Amino acid sequence: MLVTIFVYLQNCKFMKLISTKIKDVYIIEPTVFGDERGYFFESFNAQKFNEAIGREVNFVQDNQSMSGANIVRGLHFQNPPYAQGKLVRVIEGEVIDVAVDIRKDSPTYGEHVAVKLTGENKRMLWIPEGFAHGFSSLKEGTIFAYKCTNYYHKESEGSIAWNDKDLGIEWGIEESLTSEKDERAQNFCELKSNF
Repeated sequence: MLVTIFVYLQNCKFMKLISTKIKDVYIIEPTVFGDERGYFFESFNAQKFNEAIGREVNFVQDNQSMSGANIVRGLHFQNPPYAQGKLVRVIEGEVIDVAVDIRKDSPTYGEHVAVKLTGENKRMLWIPEGFAHGFSSLKEGTIFAYKCTNYYHKESEGSIAWNDKDLGIEWGIEESLTSEKDERAQNFCELKSNF
């Protein structure tokens, strides 16, 4: 069940904060202002974002990737104390973005949220620490961008097989090209979560 919360901003402008079936994972729909010239929207505002999700978040690193069609990247995470929260969005193209709950004491442990993010809908997904994250690129030339709450730390990274049958994720593609690292990822049943 999705619950929409309207976050009212200055001058009666607002964004939508949409809760998902997993606590603390939110879809964010910015208000987009368009006319014959094009469009404008505020893609990030720390004060408004923190107020909306109810906690203070400090982003320290921005990443961007470009992918062809039928590419899966993930499912990735970093273990504490280098865990990362991510605010993700698509600049151009289309993805199915996935967050898997790996917080071992969570009532939704092992469950996932999958959201279509596109350059057109301009939706974002907030994925806090304690989740494995990945996405499938549905279109050629998809540009994916995300903000992270912690720096990349190679020794702390982990991954779960994107096509693990126990997770039952619908990626929106039949077959995928993945990295060698992602092909070696562990199955979910093998995960010893540090969260």
